[in-house]
Amino acid sequence: MAADGGRAALPCAFSPKSQQFLALCAQDGRLRIWNTDSKTLQQEYVPSAHLSSACTCVTWGPCRAVQEVPQRKRRKCEAGSAPELSDLLALGTAAGSILIYSTVKGDLHCTLEGGHSGPVNSVQWHPEDSVLYSGSDDTHIAEWDLQTGKVRCKWKADRSAVSSLCISPDGKLLLSAGMTIKMWNLETKEVYRKFTGHSTMVTTLCFATTRPPDSNGMYFLSGAAHDRLLSVWYVRSDGKDKNSVVSFTLTDEPQHIDLQTSNCKDEPVRLAVVCKDGQLHLFEHFLNGPCKKPLSPVCSLQVSTMKGDSPVPVPLLAAALRADRQNLMLAYGHHLQPVMEKTVSSAKPCLLGYSTEMLIKNTVARLPPQAVLPLLEEVFCHFDIVKYWFKAVLTQHTSYLSSLPDLVSQLGSIYHMIESRVKLYQQLTRLHGKLYLLMTQVATNNSAKNVDNISHKAKLVYEEESSDEDEDSRDEGCPEDDSDNWEEDEAAMELTEDKKNHKDEEDDEEDDMNDESKANGDSDLDPENESEEE
Repeated sequence: MAADGGRAALPCAFSPKSQQFLALCAQDGRLRIWNTDSKTLQQEYVPSAHLSSACTCVTWGPCRAVQEVPQRKRRKCEAGSAPELSDLLALGTAAGSILIYSTVKGDLHCTLEGGHSGPVNSVQWHPEDSVLYSGSDDTHIAEWDLQTGKVRCKWKADRSAVSSLCISPDGKLLLSAGMTIKMWNLETKEVYRKFTGHSTMVTTLCFATTRPPDSNGMYFLSGAAHDRLLSVWYVRSDGKDKNSVVSFTLTDEPQHIDLQTSNCKDEPVRLAVVCKDGQLHLFEHFLNGPCKKPLSPVCSLQVSTMKGDSPVPVPLLAAALRADRQNLMLAYGHHLQPVMEKTVSSAKPCLLGYSTEMLIKNTVARLPPQAVLPLLEEVFCHFDIVKYWFKAVLTQHTSYLSSLPDLVSQLGSIYHMIESRVKLYQQLTRLHGKLYLLMTQVATNNSAKNVDNISHKAKLVYEEESSDEDEDSRDEGCPEDDSDNWEEDEAAMELTEDKKNHKDEEDDEEDDMNDESKANGDSDLDPENESEEE
């Protein structure tokens, strides 16, 4: 839903549910409808007094089944005909009139005039009835009957201009805002509650939950001009709801918001906020009571383009959360040719799932300083898987982290988590040791049982034969020799023994001669002396 009455430079809104179309009112008063699927201009409408009465706000009607009208059968529709609410756009103008445009017919459906004397700041459709509510600078709220095209009821809402309106999902309550916020009972047109908390004019109103039967436990959101906080209010039946319970931190005043709720209690409320400085902030929070500190966005986005060596920011026009809770539709750039993109967000830590040390170091080293803390918060959510990233960030960006003044508060949850794990480490180590011994003992017992169950019966038995049979088998395998061969062998052996005995006798004689020469003293004679004597 758009931030109605925000007096944004360019009033724009995505079509509900499917976000198939983007309605954009240019500064010259022209209405352009873009197809987000084909990224093309679908229709263009130029009001007759577009230069004198510019468009101040735009709102899509509720979705209802409608049949396509052929081009040749289109004709000008009078104010009294039944509206086709699924394809209708309500355009508030600076002249005080409201234009109802039909996208099926491609032309003006009807014009609502005579209800306001000042510019129309906000327009809201009733979710069920053919009724339209508008707020103006003339401090009044008008209730329009779309079947007759006339004002059904009109009442003074505030001392100052009515800058924003929002109707509850059940169609029984209406929020109006100027300097204060009022909740009206649409049946009696009486004030049900008053809320004060903004010092400037409130420009954004949005219901965050449906109304329960007992009128208790209902939340709504508000934002004001020049205010960097979005406030969440809690409506109680006892009337003790004077202060906001939750605040969302922004970088600038909000210009366009889209809020997504869920019937499941386990899913948080998702909020997309486009600020005046062109940044987009995404929030996720469970609305279950007061929160003391303002909540920071879970993700921030700034679209930029390179112009020379420095990036130039590109203004964001609108953002819409898709029904699958995973995609986000963005519109940014110039109003003459806006760029529409669908971004996909995934809860799986794809890059953080890598554990390669060199990849982690190179990635962390190239991080800009403003991305260090968001990465630490993401790592903390998946600490058991990506602890290596946590170590790399602290190692390479220690100087930047130590220079932050509020580092303790920002990293307090991480510090407490690490401290609690250190305290439990010794106990877990002891438990691990005991469990290891028990499991080892159990495994040993099981293995012993398996050994006892093993059969000791031999799978193969070999019986040896008797020795006599072995000798017979050996003799049978040897070839028989002739008697002549035996005689030759015996003669050779006798000749060898004779030679050996003769050699032994010669050796004995030489030894006897040597002994005699030693006894006569001839052992010291030299060969030279012997030659001289001769």
